[in-house]
Amino acid sequence: MRIGILGPLQIAGAAVGGARVRALLVRLALDPGRVVTNDRLIDDLWPGEPPEHPMAALQSLVSRARREAPGLISSHPSGYLLDVPADEVDAQAFERLARTGDAHAALALWRGPALGGIDLPFALAPAARLEELRLAALVGRIAADLAAGGDVVAELEELVAEHRLREPFHALLMRAMVADGRRGQALEVFERIRARLADELGVDPGAELREAHLAALRDEEPEPRSNLPARLTSFVGRSDDVARIRTLFVGRGDDLARIRTLSVGRGDDAARIRPLTGARLITLVGPGGAGKTRLAVEAAATLRVPDGVWLVELAPAAGVRVALEAVFKTSDLVRTLRGTSPVIVLDNCEHLIDEAARVAQWLLGEVAGLRIIATSREPLNIPGETLHPVLPLAEEPAVELLRDRAAAARPDLSPDPAEAARICRELDGIPLAIELAAARLRTMPVSMLVEQLGDRLGFRGSRTSEPRHRTLRAVIDWSWDLLSREERELLRGLSVFSGGATAEAIGRVCGGDLDLLSALVDKSLIALSGDRYTMLETIRQYVTGDLPEIRQAHARYYAELAEAAEPHLRTGEQVKWLAVLDAEQGNLDAAFRHSDDPLRIILPRLWPWIMRGRRHEVIANAATALRRVGDVPPEGRELAHGLCMMATMGAEPSRAVRESDHPAALHSWAMGIAMGPPRDVVALTEASAQRLREHPDAWTRSTALLVAGIVRFEYGAVHGAEALLEPALDGLRGTGDRWGQWTAYFWLSLAAENRGDFARALALAKEPEPIATELAGLGAPLGPMMFLLRLSQLMMRTGDHAGAATTLERAWQAALRSEDELTIARVTHARAELARRSGDPGAAARLLRGALAMDIDAPPQFRAFMNIELARVSEPAEPSRRALELMATCEDRTARATVLEGVAEHRDPLMAAELLGAARVLRGITESADPFVVALAGRCRAALGAERYADALVRGAAIPNPERYALSSP
Repeated sequence: MRIGILGPLQIAGAAVGGARVRALLVRLALDPGRVVTNDRLIDDLWPGEPPEHPMAALQSLVSRARREAPGLISSHPSGYLLDVPADEVDAQAFERLARTGDAHAALALWRGPALGGIDLPFALAPAARLEELRLAALVGRIAADLAAGGDVVAELEELVAEHRLREPFHALLMRAMVADGRRGQALEVFERIRARLADELGVDPGAELREAHLAALRDEEPEPRSNLPARLTSFVGRSDDVARIRTLFVGRGDDLARIRTLSVGRGDDAARIRPLTGARLITLVGPGGAGKTRLAVEAAATLRVPDGVWLVELAPAAGVRVALEAVFKTSDLVRTLRGTSPVIVLDNCEHLIDEAARVAQWLLGEVAGLRIIATSREPLNIPGETLHPVLPLAEEPAVELLRDRAAAARPDLSPDPAEAARICRELDGIPLAIELAAARLRTMPVSMLVEQLGDRLGFRGSRTSEPRHRTLRAVIDWSWDLLSREERELLRGLSVFSGGATAEAIGRVCGGDLDLLSALVDKSLIALSGDRYTMLETIRQYVTGDLPEIRQAHARYYAELAEAAEPHLRTGEQVKWLAVLDAEQGNLDAAFRHSDDPLRIILPRLWPWIMRGRRHEVIANAATALRRVGDVPPEGRELAHGLCMMATMGAEPSRAVRESDHPAALHSWAMGIAMGPPRDVVALTEASAQRLREHPDAWTRSTALLVAGIVRFEYGAVHGAEALLEPALDGLRGTGDRWGQWTAYFWLSLAAENRGDFARALALAKEPEPIATELAGLGAPLGPMMFLLRLSQLMMRTGDHAGAATTLERAWQAALRSEDELTIARVTHARAELARRSGDPGAAARLLRGALAMDIDAPPQFRAFMNIELARVSEPAEPSRRALELMATCEDRTARATVLEGVAEHRDPLMAAELLGAARVLRGITESADPFVVALAGRCRAALGAERYADALVRGAAIPNPERYALSSP
């Protein structure tokens, strides 16, 4: 609407100020497109007190209105007019809609009192007339909602209180109360309005009120006619679906809370509930066993329909029209139904889908009051159809359904929630499958049922179930028999995919076109989620067969995808392609299992596995590949074979690995880390960096420097690592490689921490925060260390205990979500350090002992660090000894230095000084800026004197194995 006067004046694109200007525009809007004479305008705008020069005042007012709302007012020799079509004024559109009976649309235009803010005499009569029309439209809208089964009592009670003598509202309130079973209250309403009319107006109730009174006086209103079956079991997990179906019919969401109480449990469709008006055909679509029939019956039973709710079961029927005629006992459906407003549930339309569509469209066109709920495994696909997908149950309502049905089968049984959740996940959340499984618990323990889930297709149901619902196999048979040969072949082919697939992948592997795919989606045998087509595991079990050619086509396609993705992982498109590989992980794993050339698939996956920190996958899949190809690599697969040998056997790099510029070869030192780095790892990586210094690819040059810097810091002399890492970071910024930048910042931060420069370390650690978020989220165990954990440790070491506590709490929550025990232990260690630094050594000791007691495969460095921290808050001898033993054979020089400094804290000044000297050599520095080390060194110097202290540092630097030296000393 361009002009709004149903409420405060609104002009599209303009802000009008001044009461007189608004009054002028409102007056013209009452007669849009028609001339209002000058005299009429002067009388209406200055009633009783015209200005000294009325025409000049009017012209001035019009000029101002034109400035504030240009293009609206046109001149005429005798006056002015609002030059817009009548329907662009909301009041005109409102009157048209109200008089044609479209009360909902008319009332939607109303924003407040008509002509709001204008109290001049000319506005009084139009405002009163519009208000009267509004109240009449309100009566019509509420009557329609009541007829459709809406709960309108609360709204009518407010209207009756506001309009004390308005009979239509009282009559409607009485009818709504009777419909809600509150007959006595309806009679009380009548007595109140009758007395009020007599006292205040001296009149009797009108015909509408008297009819409502007579209806309330009847002993019993006839129940709506219905052939719906009575409920035999509780209705679990679909309350929100019921609410949406009702909302689609009724057009209101007011009674959603009440509807939800009609069923047990909570559904998972709340986000899809939208109040829509006027739906006459709702088709419930979903896979077999999803509970479409039960949902349709439950939803229909909540509707108050005077002309009845009728279930027409098509599964055993030979024809749709014949089944309808049998239910309504007529051979002339239109003549029988015309003039009535029933709801018909057409159940199981799929095997008669064409006739069901034709009959539904015919009846809806002939019977204006008819509404239909259809259930089908595919849409009817006719005009006016609204689809409601009936999806498998989410985990919570699925578990509730299983426990409910299991208790009915065996009252003494209450399945463990975790076991129940596993059963429901395995059964895809399909209600029928869950009910069939629960029935088996009558004769077997839960553990045995879990073992039999692989044979779910044979689970049998009740003796009285329809044959097509006796087993899951029969359910799917019903759909399978309705497919064409081409649809069956494509569905079989889709079973080779794991975790869904894109249309492009399906076309390449199976050859199916989009029309066939769409047909399978329509028939609820596969689903479309985003851009991926997915299949329930139950359907997969039914259709899976021996498909060697398709499996090899699948393996080739995903090998090509992994090879195509790998170069992009070195560019600014890295995040996008990592997401592609994550989405296709199931298919890539399946392709690896089925491929005749496993080394081809494993090679491009090694690098993304390293990026994601999935070393266990590297080792497990490399071992599998070696078992399948043997000791001798196929021709052209020497690099992949050599990398697998390194990952699984700790073998030294082969020539193919040493000479390669493949990302996985550059990072090969990291793959077999559980078995320790290869011999001469520092020399190998630095030689690689030198060899690739002039490589034409910037990413390869930069990554070779990055790896050399990491290895020098981790296993070499430490000194000089930053000289390699800094140019690596610059180069990786240019390529757009987020993971490489993240890693370079991490190790540069470690290098700064190694010097004791915690402020610089913290600044470097914070730098890649946006990268970390983009790659995997701040809380993910990405790369060598969790981002939030690292930040919190550096914050506490720079004295920001409050900031550390806040960040550490986020790290703790992320660790719990990850369910990774090593990550939880790392965060526990950091929490203990913060407790000690905050003055609570008892809490620190408890946390550390709990973490040390965890049965986890933790690196020796981490266990040593926890023992050093424990030595600071408890008797130090035993944890210090354990830390030294863990480091005695460790290659990590900076970790060894950290342990020696921690042990020195508890030794006499001479030994402490010697250990500090050994730590300096390991760190590759002349003196640490760490406040703790500086303070300890100061105490040693003060106790020994400068000369003895300097001599002790020199002696310590020359000790070949300082850990064993410290262990052998008292």
